[in-house]
Amino acid sequence: MKKRFSFLLASLAWFAITAQYYVVLQNTSSTLLVATIRFFSFFTVLTNTIVALYFTFQALDKNNAVQRYFSKPGTLTAITAYILVVGIVYQIILRQLWNPEGLQMISDELLHTIIPLGTLLFWLLFEEKSKLQWKSIGSWLIYPLIYLLYTLIRGNISGEYPYPFVDVTELGIQKAMFNSLAVFLLFVLLSFVLIWIGKRFAK
Repeated sequence: MKKRFSFLLASLAWFAITAQYYVVLQNTSSTLLVATIRFFSFFTVLTNTIVALYFTFQALDKNNAVQRYFSKPGTLTAITAYILVVGIVYQIILRQLWNPEGLQMISDELLHTIIPLGTLLFWLLFEEKSKLQWKSIGSWLIYPLIYLLYTLIRGNISGEYPYPFVDVTELGIQKAMFNSLAVFLLFVLLSFVLIWIGKRFAK
């Protein structure tokens, strides 16, 4: 069951990412390189790519360094926290800002709703919850911190920000940093909640 569920989630994630990339290329006047950089500057895309890679390696019957890393206790919990932030921020802040149609709507729902919920269900079923450690949270936060720094630096250079709540040009640095702090605290909160639930389940 675990491998089949992994295969399903990996397939959905790769389809959603590919479909979204296709839609972006169909609706841009930028060069392929610029469009690709812009596409992978979204936390949603990067995180769903991590999810796709994780479930791909879970579905494969291989024994290599990458698969062993992805199978370490806590890795799934970190990925679950990341993708839940994608879903929560989208549902609360971003969904009302646009109305996608057709293929874009399908990929949008997969990336922001179906895959986050599927990952959470997979976590509930298969994470080695008894081995989760509070001290792991610090290392889990490196990815969102690096992403934030990249977003601010790239935005300062290009004038483009992937999300309106971190748009320094429109909001000013103080408001953008406040919003970023709020999202970062959501990462921290979800990490704590997942470990707490995991330890309760383990008992």
